[in-house]
Amino acid sequence: MKYAFPDNFWWGSASSALQTEGTREGETTWDYWFAREPNRFHNGVGPQHTSTFYQHWKTDIQLLKQLNHNSFRTSISWARLIPDGIGEVNPEAVDFYNQVIDELNEQGITPFITLFHFDMPMAMQEIGGWENRDVVDAYARYAQICFALFGDRVLHWFTFNEPIVPVEGGYLYDFHYPNVVDFRRAATVAYNTVLAHALAVRAYRAGHYAGEIGIVLNLTPSYPRSQNPADVKAAHIADLMFNRSFLDPVLRGEYPADLVALLKAYDQLPACNPEDSALIAEGKIDLLGVNYYQPRRVKCRDSAVNPQAPFMPEWFFDNYEMPGRKMNPYRGWEIYEPGIYDILINLRDNYGNPRCFISENGMGVENEQRFIENGQINDQYRIDFISGHLAWLHKGIREGCNCLGYHMWTFIDNWSWCNAYKNRYGFIQLDLDTQQRTIKKSGEWFAATSLNNSFER
Repeated sequence: MKYAFPDNFWWGSASSALQTEGTREGETTWDYWFAREPNRFHNGVGPQHTSTFYQHWKTDIQLLKQLNHNSFRTSISWARLIPDGIGEVNPEAVDFYNQVIDELNEQGITPFITLFHFDMPMAMQEIGGWENRDVVDAYARYAQICFALFGDRVLHWFTFNEPIVPVEGGYLYDFHYPNVVDFRRAATVAYNTVLAHALAVRAYRAGHYAGEIGIVLNLTPSYPRSQNPADVKAAHIADLMFNRSFLDPVLRGEYPADLVALLKAYDQLPACNPEDSALIAEGKIDLLGVNYYQPRRVKCRDSAVNPQAPFMPEWFFDNYEMPGRKMNPYRGWEIYEPGIYDILINLRDNYGNPRCFISENGMGVENEQRFIENGQINDQYRIDFISGHLAWLHKGIREGCNCLGYHMWTFIDNWSWCNAYKNRYGFIQLDLDTQQRTIKKSGEWFAATSLNNSFER
């Protein structure tokens, strides 16, 4: 069957500053944490070099062109642009980002730019990070500076990438710095992130720029084990906490009443100011980026909660392993292609069918050198993964969903937080010793799909 996509569909990939650029002048939380606990990082590999985009940006953009990208998302590093988060702007960073943006536009590749992709300047974390409203104000200033510097040539802005992840990783489950386990502090971080987002949107609107502003959310559809009311309630609460805690504020301008009631009942609400609700209402977006990797399957709890344990989302549900599920064993994630369709239908039916696009979707595989044939990685498994998701995305578009594009994670194999280079995601293989780039079979497939605006399956 042939799957043809709408005219002007966005074909491309996504990356981030910290995961690709390499060493910067300003220290981030990742630099600080790695220096103190390198054992927390796979094979002791930190963020110093990543995929050296800072040195190879021009030839890398040529590779994007070779892959027939018409769009590409990356981020600006707050710590590179303003090393201490609040002070002087680094002119070398301005030159670098100007060159990248200009070259992308010159090559006919539309830049999509994210302002924050997990890389908090350490100077900002030292005063409390997103728990401190002074950091919220500093971020708003940083956003305004970016709009003023680059807003004449960047027409698609995103305030945050996956803002739930620093909440989960840094304040609930101990997989990001500052390694806190405290739900109330997590709720404060999430809430203040929404305020920071809304301030950036306000600044963008005030500047009357020609483009649009949005946010990128990783949406994990919550599926109950069964239609038993207890399972359905468990899935609803998981959805409230992990999806709607950001989705509702940015699309509806307010929080779900049942989420607020739940947190209030357990005395977990963050501190709110009277003027916050009007600000949050101003944060409604023009464009939603959807990152989709895996579903969330839950069931009601089988056991009572330990009253001495820290309050956690899992007080309300247990994770559920669906029999016969398809897995990516390297990442430990379920592969469930219809989830991408379910997300789009939910947006269509419950959120007014907003303008959106798939901003990340990808498959990380360990030791891909096993699959080298005639000097090239034959990653047919990645082609199958992408085409399977695109088929369900296509069905959503046919049924009226307002999805404008598909970006794969990622372009070149890059450094991936605590996993470092354990799993590879790229269309292009990166040799860590030589920094040589080699296009994989999936890159050739994607280039043809983008060129034809269609594929057959």
